[in-house]
Amino acid sequence: MRVRDTSDVLASCTAIAGDALAVFIGFLLATWLRFDSGLIPLFHDQPPVHLYGMYAQGAFVGAFLFLLIFQSLGLYVRPQIGTFGDKIPRLVHGVLLGLLVAVALAFVLRTEPPFSRVTVLVSVVTVLLLVLLERYALFRWELHLARHRCVVNRVAIVGTDAIAARLKKALKQEPRLGAQVVAFFQTRAGETHPDIPRELVKGTLDDLRAFIESNQADQVILTDTTIDHACTIELILLCEQSLVTFTLVPDLLYVMTGRVDMQTIAEIPLLGVSRWPLDNFWNRLVKRVEDVLSALCGLILAVPLLLVFAILIKRDSPGPVFYRQERCGESGRPFQLIKFRTMVLDAEVGTGPVWAVENDPRRTRIGAFLRRHNLDELPQLWNVLKGEMSLVGPRPERPCFVEQFKEEISRYMWRHASKPGLTGWAQVSGLRGNTDIRERIKYDLYYLENWSLAFDFKILAKTLFSRENAY
Repeated sequence: MRVRDTSDVLASCTAIAGDALAVFIGFLLATWLRFDSGLIPLFHDQPPVHLYGMYAQGAFVGAFLFLLIFQSLGLYVRPQIGTFGDKIPRLVHGVLLGLLVAVALAFVLRTEPPFSRVTVLVSVVTVLLLVLLERYALFRWELHLARHRCVVNRVAIVGTDAIAARLKKALKQEPRLGAQVVAFFQTRAGETHPDIPRELVKGTLDDLRAFIESNQADQVILTDTTIDHACTIELILLCEQSLVTFTLVPDLLYVMTGRVDMQTIAEIPLLGVSRWPLDNFWNRLVKRVEDVLSALCGLILAVPLLLVFAILIKRDSPGPVFYRQERCGESGRPFQLIKFRTMVLDAEVGTGPVWAVENDPRRTRIGAFLRRHNLDELPQLWNVLKGEMSLVGPRPERPCFVEQFKEEISRYMWRHASKPGLTGWAQVSGLRGNTDIRERIKYDLYYLENWSLAFDFKILAKTLFSRENAY
């Protein structure tokens, strides 16, 4: 039976108090910067009467709203694992969403005098900065608590295969889980991974009951799900009787990489896979708004460049400025991708469809420059506006290659679960052109599984400086 560890409760309470204080101070700091610091010019002679009283009330309500939003984003779930950098996108998302709700609320309530819009803009910086600083301090403190915790979660792993060995290593690397692997139990005689210490192998499934009943484990993790179904049920019941936590590594691990989704129909539980964040309607809407606004701004700002490149392409080699090619989009639907022509006319006559290679002789002089700096893709902003593509996503492939790869590579078609992108996680990681397609698929699926606005912005920023395999 596991003894309850209060450090997680303490960390959650500290996070709630710290977030509320950071948001409250952030709003008041923005108020001071706007009205009293002298850094921002006033557009009227005197600030409102009872300035800080009014803004303190708003900050109090704002702090409460932020706590609700942070809770909905899972920022108070403990234990929190991973690096601090892993949490930054969710924190940024939470702060921006909180400020958006606060602005909407202020507009609906129509306070008199109205809240300063400049103050709200400044609070984006002050609140975000203070929340990040407070959360980083909390992160370091939680690590300290974890390394000095008195209560340890004793884990017995059922299985001695490669997954069991990986799990032991992962648990050791995450001190906030407070897990200590105390035993392994073989499910197949004589089969033990070399990374599993022999002294921790306590026997087979027949020896597990005595181990649990003697109160030597707080949690049992089943990694070998090939064992008999009846045996698994018996193991679950044994853990329940001894008040021991039971978890398992599903055998879907090598087939699916999505998120688990649970629903009940007529009291019958159904376990499915909710694959991507972009399955969610609101996430798709946010991404579409991002695409439309960015593509419009991009096209307007890029008009001079587009004209210059068009003239250079015309002067460099005979043929059209733009090149159209059929690609497979969302759900495999074909569309006409448009880009600057960077190769000579009829470049694939005699070779058929092939990828570009380094120092490809088919490139024109201006084409080599455009490809090296990712500028040949600029016309695809039109595809983005039309809704055929997104700014960020798996790069669209030609139908002939899709037909080939879907037969050769498992999960290849999953990359068509969302709109293809003008740029992507695989591309900015150097996986483009004539590189390993299987590695590219891994990066594409990772992006789809971990999509967020912050991830999109990171990829767009890296696109500006990414040169690896750009030919």
